[in-house]
Amino acid sequence: MRVLNTIPVYNERKYVQKVLDKVLSIHRDVLLIDDGSTDGTGQYLATRRDIHLIRHPENCGYGQSLIDAFRWADRQGYDWVITMDCDEQHEPERIPDFLREIETDQCDLISGSRYLTPTGSDDLPPGDRRTINETITTILNEMYQLNITDAFCGFKAHRVSAMRKLHLDVPGYAFPMQLWPQVYHHELRLKEIPVRLIYNDPTRHFGGILDDASHRLQHYLDVLGREHERIIQAECVDQAMCPCACA
Repeated sequence: MRVLNTIPVYNERKYVQKVLDKVLSIHRDVLLIDDGSTDGTGQYLATRRDIHLIRHPENCGYGQSLIDAFRWADRQGYDWVITMDCDEQHEPERIPDFLREIETDQCDLISGSRYLTPTGSDDLPPGDRRTINETITTILNEMYQLNITDAFCGFKAHRVSAMRKLHLDVPGYAFPMQLWPQVYHHELRLKEIPVRLIYNDPTRHFGGILDDASHRLQHYLDVLGREHERIIQAECVDQAMCPCACA
């Protein structure tokens, strides 16, 4: 079983060395996607000989970094991709939890949740982030019966053969609004596992108008609406092509 640990980075020079060294002490097969960093992150990563590296010449977005990681892992013959952030809000010590779930061979997507069970954290997310997460999580559960508790946690393990079925092209932070409907449509086996809630820097920005909570929520809803329509159309096509479909 080949598992790749993937870390998208954008201007993370402050954190990247410490996070990377800790991850490598736990799991040696690591891919970094430098998404057009301008703070020296890319230059530092280029000096490392113990990692795989994809470099975007300009910032393409969080979602695009994940999409490129999935494609790279597929071409290189990996079975699973674990994704995590580089801002010390995802603990490398939790990687073995994902590896144990992978070994059961019962899931296609293993998603970390900061709200599944109490984790003893004193950290609280900025109010707008928790509100948006709760709103979107509730909508997704009502639409697709996913029974998830955390729509936006990026700490996940993805079965590569399952990701190959999905059509993923949302490049930015709204990437989960495309992922979750397709998880439902392709009937992927899903499990959440608890991860600790950590917010080291509540002032971190999304960029542009997405820093405004109302614009960010509307953007997520717009992307979700478009993806839902695409899922409906795909289901109609599937039904039309089914030889058992009634005329």
